[in-house]
Amino acid sequence: MKIVFMGTPDFAVPTLKMLIDDGHEISLVFTQPDKPKGRGYKEYPSPVKQLALKYDLTIVQPKRLRKNKEIQDLLQATNPDLIVVVAYGQILPESILKIPRLGCINIHASLLPKYRGAAPIQWAIIKGETTTGITIMYMDKGLDTGDMLHKKEILIKEHDNAGSMFDKLKILGAMALKEALPLIESGGLNRQKQDEALSCMAPKIEKDMCKLSFHMSAKELGNLIRGLYPSPCAYIEYKGLKIKIHSAKEALAEGFTADGDAGTILNVDTQGILINTVKGLLLITEIQAPNKRKMPVGEYIKGNSIEVGYRF
Repeated sequence: MKIVFMGTPDFAVPTLKMLIDDGHEISLVFTQPDKPKGRGYKEYPSPVKQLALKYDLTIVQPKRLRKNKEIQDLLQATNPDLIVVVAYGQILPESILKIPRLGCINIHASLLPKYRGAAPIQWAIIKGETTTGITIMYMDKGLDTGDMLHKKEILIKEHDNAGSMFDKLKILGAMALKEALPLIESGGLNRQKQDEALSCMAPKIEKDMCKLSFHMSAKELGNLIRGLYPSPCAYIEYKGLKIKIHSAKEALAEGFTADGDAGTILNVDTQGILINTVKGLLLITEIQAPNKRKMPVGEYIKGNSIEVGYRF
């Protein structure tokens, strides 16, 4: 097929690579403008652009798609069979959605209609889901509300976090689209409407979510920490220090009970920092103090003290 691809982060790279390897004609690659990074604010291309450059594909990087006649004219002149969108970072206006013969397809990292929005991977973990997956869907003018065509499910294991699920789902997304392409070419006869009664949102992760409140249960806190890792990362404030939490889990600690005030440090040893919550005990096992690398709590306490009895 003649395809226009739209994507930006590393999550989109396996799908673009699959389309190239399978011999589809990639007419245009849309990706977000280069962004400055590092101390020198040098501009760096997105992961999708890096792959597109490797294969000498035509790259387009508009700051916005809406009310952009030049982009609309370009797409109409290209006359693609299909537009494939994977974490592009801009909403496609209805005028663009109508251009390709076979429609616009989005690879969404949840089992729709659950977790529509910008952060489906993170929210599935935060909410304690044990499964998630990929939905290949037709795009419409709503936010992830289009008809579903194909799904692939995957387990969320106890040790998984947003980073590990990101790596799994980016591969699963490419596999799911490969399986869905024959269905798309046939006109999407198996497409299904989403049940609005089952929908829920997965909005952008805000920084004010990251400071831990121990008036949540230990299980909820463990899920939140996993869902926020590796970025933006949960944290605690201990005696004026902002300490990032990289790993923690609900604990069944012998000799300690969850009686008393939520947020109280009950014990500190090589296993971690044991904290009382409103329901259950949380064991923080890996942290990162300011200007230090991440490390197990057992290593951190060799040169730093954490006070038992301190209450967050």
